[in-house]
Amino acid sequence: MNRVARIVLLFAMFELLPLGIAKSPQDATSRWAPFRYLLGDWVAEGAGQPGQGAGEFSFHPDLQNRILVRKSYATYPRTEDRPGFRHDDLMVVYRESDNAPPTALYFDSEGHVIHYSVAASPDNKTIEFVSEASSSSPRYRLTYTKTGSDTLTLKFEIAPPGKPDSFSTYIEAKAKRK
Repeated sequence: MNRVARIVLLFAMFELLPLGIAKSPQDATSRWAPFRYLLGDWVAEGAGQPGQGAGEFSFHPDLQNRILVRKSYATYPRTEDRPGFRHDDLMVVYRESDNAPPTALYFDSEGHVIHYSVAASPDNKTIEFVSEASSSSPRYRLTYTKTGSDTLTLKFEIAPPGKPDSFSTYIEAKAKRK
């Protein structure tokens, strides 16, 4: 191969290199910066309308950092009024595009499917998931608040149909990183 052809080939390779870098997914630290404190595995204990409970949850990037996956379970002991039970759920946090705000889709073992909008506080210490308001179904709000380097609180609230801002606490919990 002559010298001119090699130089042209070399420039062509360098021209293509930035395109490959620009198309690579963002890493979890930049794409999910407000969620950074949530990443990892957690153990939680809490109380609320279902009773005293304990469980675990995790937030992990997946699909080359394009989404966050939260897996969670809580166990509630038997009481005089009901048998013990376990609640499992899965939530996927995603962005429709790199510049779009995050949204989430939630599924649980009770058959609930919830679409959430997601917002972080300006100081990135609170992440709030809020479902759409509806006159015919409840509205849900799930809030994680950083309380220390390895601790947080979470609160799950429900507003009745037709009263989208009348949230009542259903579950409150404290969690620590595993």
